[in-house]
Amino acid sequence: MSINDKKRKAVLIVVDSCGVGALPDAKDFGDEGVNTISHLAKAAGGVNLPNMEKMGLGNITDIEGVSKTDNAIGYYGKSMEKSKAKDTTTGHWEIAGLISKKPFNTYPNGFPQKTIEAIEKMSGRKVVCNKPYSGTEVIDDYANEQLKNGSLIVYTSADSVLQIAAHEEIISIEELYKICEKSLAICNEFSPVARVIARPYLGSEGNYKRTERRHDYSVPPSGETMLDRISKNNLPVIGIGKTSDIFAGVGITENRKTNKNNLDGIEKTIKAIKEIDKGLIFTNLVDFDMKFGHRNDVSGYANALSEFDEWLGGFLPKLKDDDILIITADHGCDPSTPSTDHSREYTPMILFGSRIKSVNLGVREGFSDISATVLEYFSLNHRETKGSSFLGECLKSE
Repeated sequence: MSINDKKRKAVLIVVDSCGVGALPDAKDFGDEGVNTISHLAKAAGGVNLPNMEKMGLGNITDIEGVSKTDNAIGYYGKSMEKSKAKDTTTGHWEIAGLISKKPFNTYPNGFPQKTIEAIEKMSGRKVVCNKPYSGTEVIDDYANEQLKNGSLIVYTSADSVLQIAAHEEIISIEELYKICEKSLAICNEFSPVARVIARPYLGSEGNYKRTERRHDYSVPPSGETMLDRISKNNLPVIGIGKTSDIFAGVGITENRKTNKNNLDGIEKTIKAIKEIDKGLIFTNLVDFDMKFGHRNDVSGYANALSEFDEWLGGFLPKLKDDDILIITADHGCDPSTPSTDHSREYTPMILFGSRIKSVNLGVREGFSDISATVLEYFSLNHRETKGSSFLGECLKSE
């Protein structure tokens, strides 16, 4: 293989929650028949994604408005998740080569009383709610109580997560962050979770809205990931969006947070591409999941996909000869279903670059194939990983 050893850059973009069909075991997760992108496209009356269509997206699953093509400009297919889960942390860790042997704990009945009491004692504030809840509905239902007595709105979901919502005019961002950081330590002791998430919001009754200052506090990965291997070889690993949070900063050499929306993540990705000529840029675009999937906002999700596709049109020509772009997802979140939780789905796999040929990769047996491929691309040891590299299959012969 003759990829330039001096200047090679991989751009990995996770279109958060953009699943492409139910996995064989989806029924075990209550997700039989889900298909995030197909169902939202149908519900929206079709989506216009000309650039991803050219890359082979329509060949992966039926998508209203996106045609199949016999002349794709990318390497395309879909991936199964080996880890028995459907959450953000597990999905990203598997993309990075770490397969979770057992799922994180979840709390369908709320957190144990000893956990809540410890949070109350640590924060000096009363806890309200403590049950699974929609992130927007929980604010509507409990904000007035918080405004009245300064309580913490603590809730969870189908994921392994403890979330704390706080009005920024009642509980400052700085205080909320400190409470969440300390709450992760409390959970580690009494009721383990993958993440504690700060969920700030503003507004008044009937018009409450989350702000962009969300922050995730995650447990560190349970083993070595491709991020460790790349950074240990003195290559930059730039995490954009919530990527660094998901890995608790482990293996990330530079954290570039987004504080606005998907567009902010896209702009920071473009900036990173211009600034470095080697290494990994790992971007998570969270709006698809947070703003549209969990809220069952079909039109919002469809519009966000169109915006992303339009950006791709201007971005692809900027890639240098030995650069590669990988587009994938971490799970599904079908906004056409009554559920507001993640869904157990295949994820898309699209690989693009000037030296990448058009190949249907079919079904990959694990998200971890991405990590093996990226490591081989950087001429690093990939044979000890949990995945199988497909780099050799997709490179054009010289």
